[in-house]
Amino acid sequence: MANTKSITDKAERKKVKRAARKKAAPKAPRTAPRGSNKKKVKKLARGQSKR
Repeated sequence: MANTKSITDKAERKKVKRAARKKAAPKAPRTAPRGSNKKKVKKLARGQSKR
């Protein structure tokens, strides 16, 4: 992404960012599903409440 910190005009900054995004190389398709390395949550015990 282009460095747009110095540009104060919002419309101008948007234009520069869009141009940079268009010029950037496309991202490779995912090899693993999204969120695959998130912590897995164990299912809690069902039925009567455990005291």
